Amino acid sequence: MYLEYYGLEQAPFSITPDPHYVFLSEHHRDALAHLLYGIRQGGGGGFVQLTGEVGTGKTTLSRLLLNQLPANTHAALVLNPRLEPAELLQTICEELRLPVGGKASAPAVAAGTAKRKPRAAAPKPPGGKAMFDALSAYLLEAYAKGDKVVLIIDEAQNLSTEALEQVRLLTNLETETQKLLQIILIGQPELRETLARPELRQLAQRITARYHLRPLDEAGTAAYLRHRLNTAGADRFPFSADAVRRVYQRSGGVPRLINVIAERALLGGYAHDLLTIDAKTVDRAANEALAPSAHAETERDRKPLFIAAALIVGVAAIAFALSGAAPTDTSVSDDAISTPAQVETPTTVSPALDGDALLQRVRASSPTSPREWQTLVAAWKAPAAVRAIAPDACPPLPASGWRCLRSRASLDQLLRFDRPVLLRLRAEPQVVWASLLAADAARVRISLDGAKLDVDRVALAAVWSGEYLAIWNAPDALESAFATGDAAASEWVRQRLRTANLDTSGTDASAVGNTDLSIALRAFQARHGLRSDAILGPETLFVLSADATGPHLSAAEE
Repeated sequence: MYLEYYGLEQAPFSITPDPHYVFLSEHHRDALAHLLYGIRQGGGGGFVQLTGEVGTGKTTLSRLLLNQLPANTHAALVLNPRLEPAELLQTICEELRLPVGGKASAPAVAAGTAKRKPRAAAPKPPGGKAMFDALSAYLLEAYAKGDKVVLIIDEAQNLSTEALEQVRLLTNLETETQKLLQIILIGQPELRETLARPELRQLAQRITARYHLRPLDEAGTAAYLRHRLNTAGADRFPFSADAVRRVYQRSGGVPRLINVIAERALLGGYAHDLLTIDAKTVDRAANEALAPSAHAETERDRKPLFIAAALIVGVAAIAFALSGAAPTDTSVSDDAISTPAQVETPTTVSPALDGDALLQRVRASSPTSPREWQTLVAAWKAPAAVRAIAPDACPPLPASGWRCLRSRASLDQLLRFDRPVLLRLRAEPQVVWASLLAADAARVRISLDGAKLDVDRVALAAVWSGEYLAIWNAPDALESAFATGDAAASEWVRQRLRTANLDTSGTDASAVGNTDLSIALRAFQARHGLRSDAILGPETLFVLSADATGPHLSAAEE
């Protein structure tokens, strides 16, 4: 109906996967590069982990990965991991076309193709030892030919503990110098919680690379909308700037939800003869498309921000609302992608503020209040020269041995950095600074004018564009010294990368050459959503210093 009205040749926002409509944001490209790096040189066998919320594009990335596998790479793709250990082992053998139990299996996935062939119902799995031996022989033969073998398990959060142990045992297939099988686990955030269990610590220790796929930011949402519309043949962009902003706020940047809202908005615009979709049309579309089931709907559920939040965080948000608490991540993690250890869940303050309430609190706050800035500098025990500076005027080098950074990042990035920071909140005409204290899947705890507030994650996005302020201490002239190849500066960076578990070469730090250091630094930057240029800029220096001494976000509530 609306296609001709908006000059479209095809429906641009179908939720059915279509390779012509694939949109790779910077984070998606980084994730894909991360997976390919793990296969080509970073893993040496073991595990690569990719996680992300529902609808963020994990399965799409797995298909793209299959199309870009290096030459001489054989891949087995497991799409349904709800299997017993023996069934999982049989599925892997079938994917690699290994004859087990006297029967040849289905064709494997060849490098450079993602086409799948339907498989007949599998007979009862043969004995586990026979399949394990067949797989071992196959891997040794591939190794002798110089080939690589990759196992990709999608929806890996559904693997049972027993199946995960079976997968771990596969990494015991090795020669004296390297593992024979590279395993990629793709799943929802629950996968990280599963792998944090004590009984799975042996598997967790074998994960050599991790990446968490985040939703799109506001600019990424706009680019996504334009890409889909252009691919569908549009000669003009029918969404106003306010409409794009509302699509982002209501979808949380999740591509699948963007499709649902945008499709409904185009239908609504057509029905009301709107050549340009406005914010009100997007709100109506989101209210219709994202509304909860009738038996669960309440006036609170009808509020736009809560609808999007419930869909984005799913069961985690519902559990939080019912219990008032959420699981705390207590792992001591070298995973630069996970949320920080021991970030407290808000449990002792009033219910989370919605968008309207938060706007009112920001507008009622004093933009000149020094409370949050003084709290930040006190946590760092900064000298008087730093304490005397106003946050809006904080220079990059406020005092000898100190840095001040104003930049932009996502909330998940700041949680991974695990450093106390100030968030710049805007509710026209007011602009104020608030302290980030803690967060979980549904809420964020901030301090505003000295008052602790629990805020709905999506509500925060309405007043916070990603701008933050951080201070920390670092050696003087480190950036320029590193740029000129200074040995001491290079050694400092090298040691920080080792702390972050980026250099897995096993060689002595002093023996790692400049080329290796540059590669490791680029990988570190890519993992943290930074520009991957091997330059020691302010953002990179800040994140590299995250494991050094000083206050941490995970202790902000202690």
